[in-house]
Parts: sequence; C-alpha cells; structure tokens
Amino acid sequence: MPVKKILIVDDSPTERAFMESTLTKAGYQCVTANSGEEGIERAKAEIPDLILMDVVMPGLNGFQATRAITREETTKHIPIFICTTKDQETDKIWGMRQGAKDYLVKPLTPADLLAKIKALG
Repeated sequence: MPVKKILIVDDSPTERAFMESTLTKAGYQCVTANSGEEGIERAKAEIPDLILMDVVMPGLNGFQATRAITREETTKHIPIFICTTKDQETDKIWGMRQGAKDYLVKPLTPADLLAKIKALG
C-alpha cells in the first residue's frame, strides 16, 4: 500500500516543520502531534499510512507511544519509523522491540527520509 498520509510526532516545532515541509513538497499529506499522548490519539483518529516518532518528549516518550500504537487493534498495522537523536545500538534495539519498522538518527536529510519512506511503500 503506498504511503500517502504521514503522522509526525515530535515535541520540537523546528523538527516538525522540517519534516512536514520536506514531506509536503514530496506530495505527502502530513498530520502532526507534539507529544506521545497526542500521537496515540492522532494515530487512532487519522489512521495514517506511516508514523514518524521522536523518542525524547515530555510525558509519554516515543518508545512508550510506539508500544501503545503497535498493541492497539485499530493502529497496530501502521508502520512506525523512530526518528531520534538517540544513536546508541541499545536504543535502536529497544525501539525495534517496541514495534518500530525502522530507526532513523537525527539530523535527517530530506533525501534519506524520502528514500526510507519510498522503500516502505
């Protein structure tokens, strides 16, 4: 199934704007959330084709939100790419164990981000 709608979950307005701009220019529809809790609610309401999830956020972190989304019946089919500055191998392993399909380390380049999304769809 081709990716059309992408949910961006990141507490940084700068990161959200960068990803949204990059993806919108590439023809994707974007929905945003600025916390793990909001990300879970938006995932249920919007049913996006892909979720880009930050890890370090106040409240529910990205690992917790990923686990909740991948265990919820209505959202478990949605692939999640964790996009974070946490670049340790243990973080990557933990993220994948929570249900993420891929793990991208910031700073992201538009080319890398779009290539990963294209490979998925």
